[in-house]
Amino acid sequence: MRRTLLATGLALLLVTGGCAESRRAAAPAGAGTPSASRQDAGQAERTLASLRRVDDLPLYEMTYVGDYDPTVGVAGTPQATPFGCSLFAAGGDRSRPLFARNFDWDANPALVLRTDPPDGYASISLVDISYLGVTADPAGDRRLLNAPLLPFDGMNERGLAVGLAADDGATAAPVPGRPTVGSVRVLRLVLDAAATVDEAIAVFGRYNLDFDGGPPLHYLIADATGASAVIEFVDGGMRAEKGRGAWQALTNVPAVGVADRDLRTDHRYGVLAEALDRAGGAVDAPAALRLLDAVRQPHTRWSVTYGLRTGEVRLVTAGGGERGYRLPMS
Repeated sequence: MRRTLLATGLALLLVTGGCAESRRAAAPAGAGTPSASRQDAGQAERTLASLRRVDDLPLYEMTYVGDYDPTVGVAGTPQATPFGCSLFAAGGDRSRPLFARNFDWDANPALVLRTDPPDGYASISLVDISYLGVTADPAGDRRLLNAPLLPFDGMNERGLAVGLAADDGATAAPVPGRPTVGSVRVLRLVLDAAATVDEAIAVFGRYNLDFDGGPPLHYLIADATGASAVIEFVDGGMRAEKGRGAWQALTNVPAVGVADRDLRTDHRYGVLAEALDRAGGAVDAPAALRLLDAVRQPHTRWSVTYGLRTGEVRLVTAGGGERGYRLPMS
């Protein structure tokens, strides 16, 4: 049964303190038109009032009250730079599978976003809010009401997690009759609608992806059973490769159909593979964060782990802060 976050909230657990074109000038408080919002005035005000700064990244938190349209168009997506990311799904212990990732990108503010749409699964996700046009003090900026459209990674209440990384060789040719969505937007559609890896693959398969405005991407998904898959776009078509062992990892080199020995020639992939092999694909959040630290880069903005059965989220930012959250699981 779906949980109602508007009634219970996401339990916040404070752990410890401490992939462009030139950005637009900071908008004044209250600026922006939220094209995605399907909220009434009170819900919008409660959403914006929940915003608070929690870290010097800067990192913000916000709880989205009410509904949004995840398919509405968003104009002005900035050009991104092809930095790297590192992700892995550890399913060696099927009683506590885990999803982890480093987000390596420009030095932009980020947002921890809680959503509970009336027709989808509740989730917690991380958003680079510069992609909304928000760069300075975001308080009162109504463009934040479009934040659900741009999750760069996240997990829903069914234990389905997804993240992205740049893949310069990817090409996505449109299939006639399918709607087209942005390559980041598709993560929202997955989080709202998919409970399993197979369901997530099916969501990807219903859309054409638009890589304009940023580097081409590939994706890692995992679910509460410990299953995982990499989704890539090869020669214009979508291909999904499910994990065949206790773990699956992804960096910024093509992975689908590539031999493991060749993948390990990528430094970050090799570090992840060696450590996950030693652990038999069974790592807890502290161990996963240490592994992410071993492959962090100067432009790593955040490291995050998602407990796919427990709902526990552990987040470490470039600002030096570490925070914990718990998503009620259904």
